[in-house]
Amino acid sequence: MKSFDLLVVGDANPDVVVGPLRGPLEFGQREQLVEHAGLVLGGSAAIMACGAARLGLRVAFAGRVGDDPAGAFVREALAGRGVDVAFLVTDPVRPTPLTTVVTAGDGDRAILTAPGCLTATGAEDVPPELIGASRHVHAASFFLMPRLAQSLAPLFALAREAGATTSLDTNDDPAGRWDPELLRPVLEFTDFLLPNAAEASALSGAAEPGAAAAVLAGRGPTVVVKDGANGALAHTGTRLTHAPAVAVDPVDTVGAGDSFDAGFVAATLRGLDLRSALTVAAACGSLSARAHGGTAAQPTWDEALAAARAHLPAVPPALRTRETRSPS
Repeated sequence: MKSFDLLVVGDANPDVVVGPLRGPLEFGQREQLVEHAGLVLGGSAAIMACGAARLGLRVAFAGRVGDDPAGAFVREALAGRGVDVAFLVTDPVRPTPLTTVVTAGDGDRAILTAPGCLTATGAEDVPPELIGASRHVHAASFFLMPRLAQSLAPLFALAREAGATTSLDTNDDPAGRWDPELLRPVLEFTDFLLPNAAEASALSGAAEPGAAAAVLAGRGPTVVVKDGANGALAHTGTRLTHAPAVAVDPVDTVGAGDSFDAGFVAATLRGLDLRSALTVAAACGSLSARAHGGTAAQPTWDEALAAARAHLPAVPPALRTRETRSPS
């Protein structure tokens, strides 16, 4: 039996989330007041790992933090949400990444990140025995971690050899290059690519989400595109599937896409078909926006199913509980 349902590889850092900012960000030593501020767990990979653990998966995390108070905060926050951090490396030289998120009233946000030890994170931080012990391997923040990006293809290939499935959420490219040659070898070993609509467009060159998904699916993976209030869509290369968003009164959309990823992987590992997995994932993304920060409102499996039920085909009774069934 595999020890973990999910291994998440990638970024983990504290987020300082402030907002909403009602006007433009002003310089010139202007002090602007906002309604809310919070110190919360951040990093796409970390938020996804917490969402998956909340949904009942056995989750391990591999990555780096610094030997500093911010790194201790990250380690404690992940462990407190049920994520195994035994393989989270402490970098003796570089600091823990730090991010400030400034939210706007319309749901948009600006993100400022000091990468710290993200630049040193690579495949060597992921022991082969951990890959062999996991049913699924997910990586995030591809363009933030150049060493990991360059070594992710062989890591995913090793996961495939060990019988695991794989997924990737590239997230944004701060440099704006969206290098297709860097990504292309990784997609050969990626089962699910999980961009949002803007990322899918940048990666593919196609403006419309369905067209972007079709282009990217032609490179190998099933492509699952998050499209905010429009819900989500998936393209297998031959078939396009849609799922609606779940209506909520959003408080903070930080991390909603990562919670979506967690829901999609959890539903897929439980054996749901693509449309059902997409619907559960959309519910997880919507529900996570009910509170400030990326992890505070992440749903349980039963909560996600309840929210998605109006759009969800019949779910086998064995899949309705929070328990996961891991094959040997």
